[in-house]
Amino acid sequence: MHTFEHVELCMGTGFRFQGSYDDVDFNKAMAEACDILHEADRVFSLYKPESPLSQLAAGKTSVAQCPPVVNEIWDECERWEKVTDGWFSPFTDEHTFDPSGLVKSWAAKKAAEFLVANGIDDFTLNAGGDVLVSDQASQDSDWRIAVAKPVSIAHAEAGALAVVDLRGTQFRAMATSGSAERGSHIWNPKSDTDPAKAMLQISVLAKDLVEADIWATAAFAEGPSSLSRIDAHPDLDAFTILADGQIAATPGFLSHLVR
Repeated sequence: MHTFEHVELCMGTGFRFQGSYDDVDFNKAMAEACDILHEADRVFSLYKPESPLSQLAAGKTSVAQCPPVVNEIWDECERWEKVTDGWFSPFTDEHTFDPSGLVKSWAAKKAAEFLVANGIDDFTLNAGGDVLVSDQASQDSDWRIAVAKPVSIAHAEAGALAVVDLRGTQFRAMATSGSAERGSHIWNPKSDTDPAKAMLQISVLAKDLVEADIWATAAFAEGPSSLSRIDAHPDLDAFTILADGQIAATPGFLSHLVR
């Protein structure tokens, strides 16, 4: 049995894979899994003027002329928009299609699924702060996930605000959305109110990394009232720091805190 830690820099962040494997071509599998991340960045980055999505935003191409995966993601965004009652939206105030609230976790999930399909199934993945624990993660794995303080990672006081233990629960992922690291990059699709005026950040537990990421984005856009929506969902829990510094959480989330 071999242990590993691999960090792949992509999409302006780091994807950290940690775990163990046995009797597989690890280097080949990891390289191909990371290719999935870079291909998603190549297609969907709005920071690269040559990407299909940048070309689409500039009006130089159409969805039909883009790679088929763009249409796939467009459909997925529309589906999640309906599921979240419109609080997740891939369209900016300028009516530009921006699926970044889905693409990072979608690509990370695809990469994780590729590893599992190729015999590497005991690992955790930290995708720029959004964390996935594989279904087959061993009992030796660290199932504890920290909720970071809502400050820049360069800040001297950056660190853990709380820790949850997912061992023995239905949850396999936690995603966090907020304004501390990237500023006001999440918009309120139902008004011109800045979501950061109500919340500093929110962390959502879910069975699936994409589901956690979508709901974290949607909840931050909606504000504190999103907690009741999440509490009513049988497969979600959440923890938030409000703009005034107060902390709120669903009862289920509190039950997973490490004390």
